Amino acid sequence: MITKTHPNLNSLTVQHLRQVFASVDAASCPHSLNFHLHTVYSDGKMQPEESIDQAIALGMSHLAITDHHTTRGYFVAIEHLEHRARQASERDVPKLPQLWAGVEINASLLFTEVHILGYAFDPHHKAISPYVQGRNTAGLEYQAVSVINAIHSAGGIAVLAHPMRYRRSPQELIPAAAALQIDGVETYYGYDNSDPWQPSPKQTKLVRQLAETHGLLCTCGTDSHGSKITRRL
Repeated sequence: MITKTHPNLNSLTVQHLRQVFASVDAASCPHSLNFHLHTVYSDGKMQPEESIDQAIALGMSHLAITDHHTTRGYFVAIEHLEHRARQASERDVPKLPQLWAGVEINASLLFTEVHILGYAFDPHHKAISPYVQGRNTAGLEYQAVSVINAIHSAGGIAVLAHPMRYRRSPQELIPAAAALQIDGVETYYGYDNSDPWQPSPKQTKLVRQLAETHGLLCTCGTDSHGSKITRRL
């Protein structure tokens, strides 16, 4: 459970996160928001503590560690945030980011493997349990509808990750995901792995239009796997 040693560590509601997503634009990531980060607990190079320290140094407001099929890194990061809060004096409290529970889950959508990001869910909820065991699922649990329903049952928000990195087009996948009641789509994403990171303009425009057409939230993230949270590799 998150303690209340610092106001930025208080547990917020899904509605708060929806409000954050509603404000996302091309300038939000990576210095204010970042909702797609990996650590050594899946296929990233950073320790969760390093991710948090970088986020604090950047003065970030909100972030999520979205390791593949595990929340272990999230729990380590929460403990580190609490440690940083306890270290701070009352007259010199650093700006601490809000860390949301996150995970990235492989799933089948239109017979295509996609990745679905889950946010702000209860990581202890039994519905999410099959998806945080450190491995891919199979059968009915592997279907996108099952993943989305599990995230919702655990009180969270489901988002289609990087929709232009799959075998099928976003024009096919986004409407299909919307029909399954997905909440959002990762709209601002750097497909060319540029340094410094920036969302790819052409792809962003198309995905944003599709998100608006289907009434979906828009998110952003660097999909960091390397030594900096501000870029992908």
